[in-house]
Amino acid sequence: MRLLLLLLVAASAMVRSEASANLGGVPSKRLKMQYATGPLLKFQICVSGYRRVFEEYMRVISQRYPDIRIEGENYLPQPIYRHIASFLSVFKLVLIGLIIVGKDPFAFFGMQAPSIWQWGQENKVYACMMVFFLSNMIENQCMSTGAFEITLNDVPVWSKLESGHLPSMQQLVQILDNEMKLNVHMDSIPHHRS
Repeated sequence: MRLLLLLLVAASAMVRSEASANLGGVPSKRLKMQYATGPLLKFQICVSGYRRVFEEYMRVISQRYPDIRIEGENYLPQPIYRHIASFLSVFKLVLIGLIIVGKDPFAFFGMQAPSIWQWGQENKVYACMMVFFLSNMIENQCMSTGAFEITLNDVPVWSKLESGHLPSMQQLVQILDNEMKLNVHMDSIPHHRS
């Protein structure tokens, strides 16, 4: 028993050290970029999609503009949808547990079990799979925003929510070129104090 506990502690320590060395699957090379003083390009992407598009854009932009710091984060849905998804996640596990154990929750309330519950007790594997996949589908729908928002130094440069489509790589490079030229031009203007 002590050996099992020791193995669990060692495994959790290894997972923590890997997580701190490689935050969120982002290479450690990216951590060095955080301390650069260049402009910050921030992507806010939908939880359930666009991860590969972001990674491709990040690769191309970091090659073309090595001084730009690039960050990516999830664009979270409204709180009500997040709470619904969290509730469904817990409810799904409770319901699957009740199906597997065979405990009738309707008897607790003095109600007769509906026919779908009886079917679930006769077909536990199918019922558990149906609950799992249906709940996941609804959770994903609640968490999906379709967002792909891009800001440069906290100034919005692209919004999929407003435009309805992703920028092409050429569009993004052109936007960044224009913004970088504008920033260089603004930095070269002498500032007069009054």
